[in-house]
Amino acid sequence: MRKVARWSFGIPALIVLGSCITPPASAPLRAQAAPRHAAPPPQALPSFQPRRGPEAPRTTFSYAGSLMQGGVVIGIAPSGTSLLMFNGITVPVAPDGRFVIAFDRDAGTMASLVATLEDGRQVRDTLTIAPRHWDISRLNTLPKYPVPEPEMERLRPPELAQINAARRMTTDAAGWRQPFLWPAIGRISTMFGSQRVYKNGEAGSYHSGLDVAVPQGTPVLAPADGVVILAADHPFTLEGNLLMVDHGMGLNSAFLHLSRIVVHVGEHVRRGETIAFSGMTGRATGPHLHWSMKWREAKIDPLLVAGPMPHGG
Repeated sequence: MRKVARWSFGIPALIVLGSCITPPASAPLRAQAAPRHAAPPPQALPSFQPRRGPEAPRTTFSYAGSLMQGGVVIGIAPSGTSLLMFNGITVPVAPDGRFVIAFDRDAGTMASLVATLEDGRQVRDTLTIAPRHWDISRLNTLPKYPVPEPEMERLRPPELAQINAARRMTTDAAGWRQPFLWPAIGRISTMFGSQRVYKNGEAGSYHSGLDVAVPQGTPVLAPADGVVILAADHPFTLEGNLLMVDHGMGLNSAFLHLSRIVVHVGEHVRRGETIAFSGMTGRATGPHLHWSMKWREAKIDPLLVAGPMPHGG
């Protein structure tokens, strides 16, 4: 029997190859459609700290977070778990039994967890992942993409190699235990998962993060503790000045189109610390912050991690 936690929340290898387009301030915000099935509103991940003192042995899994496409869950494994498998892939478990899993934007409706205990017994659970509707724009008269220019074909492979190498890094970051905050406060101009379908039904890459429309030079804050795994020393062709921060357990953030980065690779950053300033470098039509998150290969909706935009956004 699954135990679902009922806390009161306070709550990785390619960057999407599309452009970030920020609508003008007068443009209405196109709200993301509700999930097909009833699901809780966006809530942020709770803060988890190691427990102290004796506790009763856990015989089942428990979870907190969003069991839906684009969601992140922090779970607690049964006591004595020596190996944890999520959909057939090994997942690290912290000494206090906690672990992180997430579901891609296009994740299926079922997922499995298998904990192998120290005595060889196994505890299994099947998770039901709620599907969601996405903001799809149909541009039936426009071709999908222009033919890439030679300069793009020359520059892009080494940029992708840097991004992928950064995402493979393992650090001692423990920000995944904290409640995440918004790196910038402003109007959400493009939602996670939105997508364009072009002429002849050709689908473009979906938007892998959230765009926050803020003026050039707005401070960008670390949403949680982490370690810098990439700080571009020059603008990338699409992402512009790109900063990536690892939060531990395979969870990381990327911040795109920055005007300036003020931290360095290997540096530990604290939740709420200024790490960069917003801009419009790379492929962007206006100043804004693109914040994307991944857990391993799963692209995550930051709205389900940080919760609703605070008042004044």
